[in-house]
Amino acid sequence: MKLPLSWLKDYMNIDGIENAEYMHKMTMSGSIVEGIENPADEFKNVVTGKILKIEKHPDADKLVVCQVDVGEEAPIQIVTGAKNVFEGAVVPVAKHKSCLPGGVKITKGKLRGVESFGMMCSTDELGISEERATGILILPEDTAIGEDITKTLGLDESVAEFEITSNRPDCMSIIGLARETAATFGREFTVPTPEFETNNEDVSEYASAEIKDDELCSRFVGRVVKNVKIAPSPEWMQRRLKACGIRAINNVVDITNYIMLEYGQPMHAYDLDNVEGRKIIVRHAEENEQLETLDDQPRVLNESMIVISDEKRAIGVAGVMGGANSEVTDNTTTVLFESACFNAAAVRRGAKSLGMRTDASALFEKGLDSENCLNAINRACQLMVELGAGEVVGGYIDVYPKKKVQTVLPFEPEKMNDFLGMDISEQEMTDILATLDFEVKDGKVYVPTFRGDIEGMADIAEEVARIYGYDRIPTTMMRGEVVAGGKTPKQKLADIVRDELAGSGLYEIITYSFIDPKDNSLVNIPADDPRNNFVRITNPLGEESSVMRTDLISSMMKTLRTNYARRNAEAALFELGTIFTPVEGEQLPDETVNIAIGMYGNCDFYDIKGIVEGMLNRVGISDYDFKADTTNSTFHAGRCAEVTIDGRKLGTVGQISPKVCDNFKIDAEVYVAILDFELIAEKFTFDTHCKDLPKFPAVTRDIAVTVNKSVPVGDIVKIIKGQNADILESCELFDIYEGVQVGKDKKSVAYSITFRASDKTLTDDDVNPVMDKILKDLELKLDAQLR
Repeated sequence: MKLPLSWLKDYMNIDGIENAEYMHKMTMSGSIVEGIENPADEFKNVVTGKILKIEKHPDADKLVVCQVDVGEEAPIQIVTGAKNVFEGAVVPVAKHKSCLPGGVKITKGKLRGVESFGMMCSTDELGISEERATGILILPEDTAIGEDITKTLGLDESVAEFEITSNRPDCMSIIGLARETAATFGREFTVPTPEFETNNEDVSEYASAEIKDDELCSRFVGRVVKNVKIAPSPEWMQRRLKACGIRAINNVVDITNYIMLEYGQPMHAYDLDNVEGRKIIVRHAEENEQLETLDDQPRVLNESMIVISDEKRAIGVAGVMGGANSEVTDNTTTVLFESACFNAAAVRRGAKSLGMRTDASALFEKGLDSENCLNAINRACQLMVELGAGEVVGGYIDVYPKKKVQTVLPFEPEKMNDFLGMDISEQEMTDILATLDFEVKDGKVYVPTFRGDIEGMADIAEEVARIYGYDRIPTTMMRGEVVAGGKTPKQKLADIVRDELAGSGLYEIITYSFIDPKDNSLVNIPADDPRNNFVRITNPLGEESSVMRTDLISSMMKTLRTNYARRNAEAALFELGTIFTPVEGEQLPDETVNIAIGMYGNCDFYDIKGIVEGMLNRVGISDYDFKADTTNSTFHAGRCAEVTIDGRKLGTVGQISPKVCDNFKIDAEVYVAILDFELIAEKFTFDTHCKDLPKFPAVTRDIAVTVNKSVPVGDIVKIIKGQNADILESCELFDIYEGVQVGKDKKSVAYSITFRASDKTLTDDDVNPVMDKILKDLELKLDAQLR
């Protein structure tokens, strides 16, 4: 954001403020000044002069020799080839040993044998025009002779370059920066109320407006100016626009740009005679709708964009650029000014889709104050009247479906002082806030509508601290108990998990917590699933990063997609990432760490299941269960299991649904596990015990039982291991068979069961009772038959 410092004089007194002091204090109060430049610094020894006499060059037909009065005792001689010079003309003169913009140095010399003691300058040589001039700049006849050219042309202007953060759109305006300047330097700040005369007509006789969806546009204000006279804007306005990097066009367009700079409110002007039905409609664009914008480029629109239309066609992309079919031209006689507040995200989507980011869209993307619309359009009308550019029609159009509600917060001086570590009086806090247009009344702080970034006590405290002066915050010793360094048990657990997963051949990844709300639909999460209740970012960079994730699956799938798209034959990845769940009635969400494991290539369900089991065993958790899950829409119905600990869900392991893989363009079997790290942290233990090597041999018994296909093998294992027998050492599944030999809807499951005692060699009398009990329980509970 560029700020010509002289523009501040319209709102406050800046006498006595030096550039260096301005940079330092404004930066310290939170408005970072990157630098201050003055075009006059590039000029040296360039003055105004009057041509007294012109003679032909004796040896060159295209050159003339001029005697020029530059305010010295005697005229100087200058040789030039310019064709537009004449006796009596007042021109810019770069004298001997002068400097021009771009580092150009001028010294005396000879042209075809005739001495020349300087150079008469054109607009491009003076740096005030980007186009190459065809002749010398001719100044008004009454221009003082011998005057510094920077004073004559108004180039002696210091311009500060600000770095404005995205949460402060109010500072993307001259008035906003003037308010910050006045508060920083403790000076009075006033914004004059626009005043102008209107005729006795009613605007409703000329135009109307309609907002089809108040989510697209929170306010639309319009005013009509008739008998418009299109002409160049005055020199002072052109100079201010140029200092801010904007090219002057004509008085009407220049006024809209001037208001955008002054008030931070983009505006647009329509030729009302070219608006069909004289009605403005704010609506969604139609798919593949056509519009030629002001840059003479045809645009193809889509439904995600906001358009301004009349009763027949689109006449502008809202917040981005107007249409050529309603632009102001030299033949325009009636103008409709628009001052509106469009949805920030929708404007950004439209600008990005069209590949045309404008000054207006950059402002709208940050979220503007709808209460600013009317003041801005009134100021535009005031300028139209002052410049004699037209006659303002009485009344204005104001479509305002949802009036902006002012934020009101409790005023808590003691809490703020404790928070800041300072001792500022309540009255001084009140005075500081008043300089920033906050109102403190009856124990409450009334936040100005243009400060959408103020949400709580900490924000109010920051406003007080930055104007009071960060450098005045006293230095204090850190308070608190001395705590020995080291990692917490939870951090140590995370290290163990990472070590185990990396040891299993997986690579750790870190993904963004910001996601696109559409990502959940890509992984087939149902619309009514609680995971679609997102924490939304107040001022996102774009729709694709506008919410906080509630699940790690989409992040993992995106990373696997990237690897697959880059022709990696296989990938095995994991992440310990945070998910964010909104809590009703609470300002902050619930943050939970999950573990995501993802793989494709040379792997199957049992590989990822084994990795999960290995990790759980490593952290001392053995009482977990796997149970088939056929209801999870993200996973393959027949290859998905729910993992539980003590009846509580730990997570899900399985093959991703082919439909989800298609959504991510992965033509391979993908296996993913999502586990609750917080539950693991509750159940893990660092207490590990070693056993002596067995002194006595083991006894192994193999059994095969026939059960219904629907019986999970895990249930069989539970019954076998559920026998309270000290001698039962292990149970391993080694075969599953289905076929005509075991009958329809049946399967044969075979286990190898190992028995061992620590004090003797086991006999059949020791083992048989346990085996009989196992077979009896299997038959009673699962209708299992021994084969």
